Amino acid sequence: MNDEQIIATLKTLVDEGKVLTDPSDLDTYGKDWTKIYAPRPLAIVFPKTTEQVQALVRFANEHQVALVPSGGRTGLSAGAVAANGEVVVAFDYMNQILDFNASDRLVRCQAGVVTEQLQTFADDNGLYYPVDFASAGSSQLGGNLSTNAGGIKVIRYGMSRDWVAGLKVVTGNGDILELNKDLAKNNTGYDLRHLFIGAEGTLGFITEATMRLTRKPDNLTVLVLGLNDLTNTMDVLQSFQQQLDLTAYEFFSHAAMQYVLDHGQVQEPFATEAPYYALLEFEAVSDEVMDSAMATFERCVDNGWVLDGVISQSETQAYNLWQLRERISESIAPRTPYKNDISVVVSKVPAFLREIDALVAEQYPDFEIIWFGHIGDGNLHLNILKPEDMANEDFFEKCQQVNTWVFEIVARYNGSVSAEHGVGMTKKDYLQYTRSPAEIAYLRGIKQVFDPNGIINPGKIFD
Repeated sequence: MNDEQIIATLKTLVDEGKVLTDPSDLDTYGKDWTKIYAPRPLAIVFPKTTEQVQALVRFANEHQVALVPSGGRTGLSAGAVAANGEVVVAFDYMNQILDFNASDRLVRCQAGVVTEQLQTFADDNGLYYPVDFASAGSSQLGGNLSTNAGGIKVIRYGMSRDWVAGLKVVTGNGDILELNKDLAKNNTGYDLRHLFIGAEGTLGFITEATMRLTRKPDNLTVLVLGLNDLTNTMDVLQSFQQQLDLTAYEFFSHAAMQYVLDHGQVQEPFATEAPYYALLEFEAVSDEVMDSAMATFERCVDNGWVLDGVISQSETQAYNLWQLRERISESIAPRTPYKNDISVVVSKVPAFLREIDALVAEQYPDFEIIWFGHIGDGNLHLNILKPEDMANEDFFEKCQQVNTWVFEIVARYNGSVSAEHGVGMTKKDYLQYTRSPAEIAYLRGIKQVFDPNGIINPGKIFD
């Protein structure tokens, strides 16, 4: 079939007006937040039901048409980029909350439900959906699950995977599967649900997900601390974890915070300047808990780990303190950052960070490095900012050289080259730094089983 015939057939498989071919639409829906690969999709298709997704997949198998899933397009590894004439399957119109059971604390959603939409629904029903990140206002549930998104609450609540009771998927072979059927206990062989979580849409399409909710946290309180030295991040974490159940423990450098301050709308947390900062969140459910937090803070100051600090006195102040961390990506975006999303076990973070920081500073002294991340779970975001006088192509080429050196260090620390953003296209050449050849062979085998014709998100994770 030629392109015109493909587009004409696509229009018969979904509702009227749900196939787009305008160049501006192709550009919008053919990319994610990465700027490395130019989008070049053939068409954008908006299904509204699982059955329509199934029809699209069966058509694609019959005519060898490549399909790329698209959610909120907030990904950072080019996992949702259509750069080779693929058909983009966008889930914007599969955005309904279908069912809710308060007794089971389960909510069944279509894949296009926006993260914030689910969070608001939970809150309106006296419950809490704890997976949270800066893109909550635009990221979609299907994309979150396809990358097993983590975010800022992992230290307490875990990853997206931990909140999935069941999935409905359309495999790359065109089969509709209902996985786990929302059960808390189901020991009947392989749990296929977990293969689709984190698979980046390479095995098939998630069309529905049943998510678990939990109780609302009580009186969340934020403490921002100025740290004397990088190694103090672990000293402070250990001290507070001995006394409190933290819901978040975030890290950012002074350089990162300065971009947020320069961006406006956020004020310095305190007058003392520190090289690094930690943001802690916990439930201040009693005076005893607050007293314990303050005593721990004073002990950290006495030990020379903390230079200064501020604690929120209201929800508004807690929100404003969070903006010091949450606005970093937005504030550095004009500098075209090249992002690495890496992780090691928590205890190795200071040495790991120092080694990488020294490496990049030595090899590329003209590059500005911005560090931040979910240090409480060992996840660090290394952002290399493009010099203003350097062309994008030259910058990305140099960053590829940086990648090799950085990932060699990651491998020595038994870490991951992608902690939460996925592999997509930007990290697939470096998969061997985290996965063994035997593991990669098994991954390829799994892909072959679910997508024998290779039509679902080809070129992502591996070729």
